[in-house]
Amino acid sequence: MTDQEKATLEVKVKNALQQIRPYLQQDGGDVEYVDMTNEGVVMVRLQGHCGSCPHAMMTLKQGIEQAIKRVLPEVKSVERV
Repeated sequence: MTDQEKATLEVKVKNALQQIRPYLQQDGGDVEYVDMTNEGVVMVRLQGHCGSCPHAMMTLKQGIEQAIKRVLPEVKSVERV
């Protein structure tokens, strides 16, 4: 992935996270974009209640990751840092 392609994809990922954020905030949580690898792996930080919730991995994989991959199939996965 070129630097330009990565930059374009990062903007789209951040926009997708903005769409998800209100649902997380309703439960006292949030998500922060951290980085993305050239292989399309997005790194995020779960915040608030999401950072310590026992269901955080389910939220990450079945919520955040699936929502992003639905609109951006070039994203391979979303990982927590």
